[in-house]
Amino acid sequence: MISAFFIYNQKGEVLISRLYRQDLKRSIADIFRIQVISNTEVRSPIITLGSTSFLHVRHENLYLVAVTKWNANAALIFEVCYRMINIGKSYFGKFDEESVKNNFVLIYELLDEILDFGYPQNSEPETLKMYITTEGVKSERAGKVDSSRITIQATGATSWRRADIKYRKNEAFMDVIENVNLLMSNKGTVLRADVAGQIIMRAYLSGTPECKFGLNDKILLENDVQSRGSAPRRTNSVAIDDYQFHQCVKLGKFNNDRSISFIPPDGEFELMRYRTTENVNIPFKVYPVVNEMGKTRVEYKIQVKANFSPKLYANNVVLKIPTPLNTAGTNIRVSSGKAKYVPDENCIIWKVQKFQGQAEYGFSCEVTLTSMTIVKAWSRPPISMDFQVLMFTSSGLLVRFLKVFEKSNYQSVKWVRYMTKAGSYQIRF
Repeated sequence: MISAFFIYNQKGEVLISRLYRQDLKRSIADIFRIQVISNTEVRSPIITLGSTSFLHVRHENLYLVAVTKWNANAALIFEVCYRMINIGKSYFGKFDEESVKNNFVLIYELLDEILDFGYPQNSEPETLKMYITTEGVKSERAGKVDSSRITIQATGATSWRRADIKYRKNEAFMDVIENVNLLMSNKGTVLRADVAGQIIMRAYLSGTPECKFGLNDKILLENDVQSRGSAPRRTNSVAIDDYQFHQCVKLGKFNNDRSISFIPPDGEFELMRYRTTENVNIPFKVYPVVNEMGKTRVEYKIQVKANFSPKLYANNVVLKIPTPLNTAGTNIRVSSGKAKYVPDENCIIWKVQKFQGQAEYGFSCEVTLTSMTIVKAWSRPPISMDFQVLMFTSSGLLVRFLKVFEKSNYQSVKWVRYMTKAGSYQIRF
């Protein structure tokens, strides 16, 4: 599998070095620095030099590199690298050069637990924390107690969760967070629209509960109707293009009947990711009219309308409206919020703190230009937008139910929250 594992900084200095097999020498680290880090033309995450393959992941100001001389599973190696990043975040809060330098002893200890002779073993942060603390010091007795618990957990069916968790109040919070991406033409035609969503769960539940939740997924609802043999109810369904689940989800059940059942890890975790491209509900429509008045003036008239319910509000709405490079001055008028010209970014930034659903706000501006000896046509970059809308989903995805089953039959409180944010939200003019 993996013959060596290295962590470099951006300068190519080796911060962490661990050899797992005798088929490589430590000098192999210099080859990656010379052939990859110093070579700006290299973009592939996999580089094979002779019989040696270098698989690397860039994160913050670090390179995580796994080296192998075998025909290894590349997907598994990349998964190990990303697991190492998540473990680092779990232990240090942030996984960057500074945190690596401050915790290199602990990182070596973690690497010895994660990889055994180059083969991945245990990479669950919660399991590792049971016997590797940030101080790295434990009494002999505590070590013996943890050893038996670790063996059971690492080899059991639910390595991501301990069985002895207890809470006075049992609660489960589910956040459906969507990033809507849009590219709209200057005539209002949608050129591209898609939604990248994730469901984040915070589980504060005692024991080993089994959770089950349902979505208004089109295929799920169709299967539900067929199994019950009843007429379909008038429910808005969503066609989801692809899913990506946390390992706690029982994929066998999902493949059979599209039911999502799982035993959750303790605390916060990403339960699933999904993507939709059909019937995207666009939160904001922007109608820009920009006229170049000769060579000395540009006039802007922009209308922005919120397409969601008037009971909802968008927070921190920001529009970045590009201006020509030779802008000398601006005369701005807005019907709501504040707008100002930012020369460093060659744009006008219009901010609306709170934007009510179905509301429509206007922006107008006269831009004066300086004369230029060489006249270049203005490329007109698109208007970009940023926002957050609570209790609204652009895909229309809804959590139909969330159930918690536990052998003690305790009562649990469940909360579901929705949020839509701007991904790459651009309007041409």
